Amino acid sequence: MSTPTVPATFRALRMVKDDAGIRPEFQQLTLDDLGAGDTLVRVQCSSLNYKDGLAVMGRPGVLRRYPIIPGIDLAGEVISSESGEYQPGDGVILTGWGIGEKVDGGYSEFARVPAASLVPLPAGTDAVWAMSVGTAGFTAMLAVMALEDGGVSPTDGEVLVTGAAGGVGSTAVRLLAEAGFSVTASTGRPQESDYLRGLGAANIIGRDELTPSRPLDKERWAGVVDTVGSGTLAAAIAATRTHGVVAACGNAGGTDLPTTVFPFILRGVTLAGIDSNTCPAPRRRAAWDRLARDLPASALADVTQRRPLSDVPELAAQILAGQVRGRTVIDVALEGAAPEEAVRERS
Repeated sequence: MSTPTVPATFRALRMVKDDAGIRPEFQQLTLDDLGAGDTLVRVQCSSLNYKDGLAVMGRPGVLRRYPIIPGIDLAGEVISSESGEYQPGDGVILTGWGIGEKVDGGYSEFARVPAASLVPLPAGTDAVWAMSVGTAGFTAMLAVMALEDGGVSPTDGEVLVTGAAGGVGSTAVRLLAEAGFSVTASTGRPQESDYLRGLGAANIIGRDELTPSRPLDKERWAGVVDTVGSGTLAAAIAATRTHGVVAACGNAGGTDLPTTVFPFILRGVTLAGIDSNTCPAPRRRAAWDRLARDLPASALADVTQRRPLSDVPELAAQILAGQVRGRTVIDVALEGAAPEEAVRERS
């Protein structure tokens, strides 16, 4: 198969840093501007995650170098690969491994990446589906698998999802409900109650109902998927049933954990950390294959919006303000050019 033609220049959203500060710029790049890697991918879609919002708004602690293309996940087709593992035209997904943080990410028409970091696009799916799932959905699936690996089943009782209206939380609610669990969704946005019930949540509780009070609280949760951290996670652990499992995968509420060892040594509660960034390839592929089975495109249509690359700066501010629910697919090829004054040719 012949290698598809690559244009001399292509469009990307790049974060730059100079005396004027940190800001996003839409630039025209060449392949020489991309980082190292043995595989060239034509990016079809990326997505919007909370971490992307932090990066594009110039918040500290996310981006490790400048200039850099943000976007912590991508899906597209292989243009060429020196590894021999992929052929031109193969559909692939990339999440984690530092893209959009340490190396160039998905907010670009092309990406050069290591083949070892890619996952084949599951049969019967496309790039839009993959990014409707994205890092958030992939993380949610890893959390659900962690509960199951710990022996939590639908017959054990209620499971809790915190930060339930967000990308990870909403997908976890859907996956757990589809698997037969009775899901209680915790959110700080009561206006999203109907949305969460539509995903399959049996109960909705406010964020303020999860505040740490005692090292051990009344046993309620058979399992927990926590995206918030801090006091919310501590309260969830304190109310987890004997031999229950808590999957921790976020820190939207803080990085501290004000708890004690009592839930672990007196109830045998398991705290399972979810690291979607460096998840090993076999488990990564297993999670994506299961997502293709359990979370078809039809199940994502009502929780997904599709927006052009030019909307990313506006969307970044919205997601940090808690104004984005569900999933946002960034269609790199979708019409919607950036304002002329924001587009600069590479110097």
